[in-house]
Amino acid sequence: MSVFTSRPALRWLVPAAAAVVVVGGGAAAGTIAASADPTLPDITAAQLLTDVQNAKVDGMSGTVVQTADLGLPALPGLSGGEGGADLMNLVAGSNTARVWYAGEDKARVALQSTLGETDVIRNGQDVWIWRSAQNEAGHFALPADKGSRTPEALPSGVPSTPADAADAALKAVDATTAVTTTGAAKVAGRDAYELVLTPRDTASLVGQVRLAIDGEKKVPLGVDVYAKGADDPAVRIAFQQVSFDVPDAEQFTFNPPPGAKVTESGAKDVEKAAEEHEKAAEQAAKEAPEGSKVVGQGWTSVFVAKVPVNDQVTAVTETLPKVSGTWGSGRLLSSALFSALLTDDGRVLVGAVAPEKLYEVAGK
Repeated sequence: MSVFTSRPALRWLVPAAAAVVVVGGGAAAGTIAASADPTLPDITAAQLLTDVQNAKVDGMSGTVVQTADLGLPALPGLSGGEGGADLMNLVAGSNTARVWYAGEDKARVALQSTLGETDVIRNGQDVWIWRSAQNEAGHFALPADKGSRTPEALPSGVPSTPADAADAALKAVDATTAVTTTGAAKVAGRDAYELVLTPRDTASLVGQVRLAIDGEKKVPLGVDVYAKGADDPAVRIAFQQVSFDVPDAEQFTFNPPPGAKVTESGAKDVEKAAEEHEKAAEQAAKEAPEGSKVVGQGWTSVFVAKVPVNDQVTAVTETLPKVSGTWGSGRLLSSALFSALLTDDGRVLVGAVAPEKLYEVAGK
């Protein structure tokens, strides 16, 4: 199995918030530690990139830890409640998940939190979604000819696998990126190469993205995202423990506990839900905010859009510092890895750049 082209089950682990804004992508057990005495053979960055893209594993399991510290202030509406806690954990907290993989149709993810555990188990065409806090389980029968079309089940606070984060980071490799290697590293007790992506444009707030690649299997074990000039990563996604043995079949068998509420959905229900989801996504794309666009390219691109002003937006923006210039006036949200400008005329500008870059774009 190629870890980059055949992981339909593992895509459940991709978060949809701040880590993706940066590159896809802080300090806990299982951190990426540089080795003072590399034991792996020398390899070029080009060869390592090729090896990563072609890596294949038959099975694996382990514990993934995602931590982040972007230096954001506490914002009203983003730090309270279950959903707010999930979002804040992505930008200023930690998430832990257990993962098991034994083929394209056998995978399990267990997201652990203080509120309980959420499991997604796929075994052939059967998919179970278990939420311990609610004592609820959903059972889906996937269409035989479209088994990769699975329901989106995990909350937004789920951490990425290192493979997913590395996949997103490697998509940034182009003429604007310098790619090097720094010798060996240690992740989850395994020897690993370290692949370093560095933006060539100094206007980017991203200093480096470091990918730890397993020395034997050539699969990503961890990804660190560093802000410019920082010694510690602002975002880290890494295995705390990992094994490349094929997990036992029992890991993919789920029996609802007594008293659990079980909801059954057949193949036609799943197919209908998938089609509705695709239509909604297409409609959302058509109804993108007026004037939304991306200015620039690569590491210093800036997203610009109009935002409706409502009570929730006002509650957040009024806590931010006021800024002004020839471009107008507004409020600024800044962190180690990205800046966001909300102008008084109803625009939002976001990018992995310093505020001055946003002001420049806002004035055009």
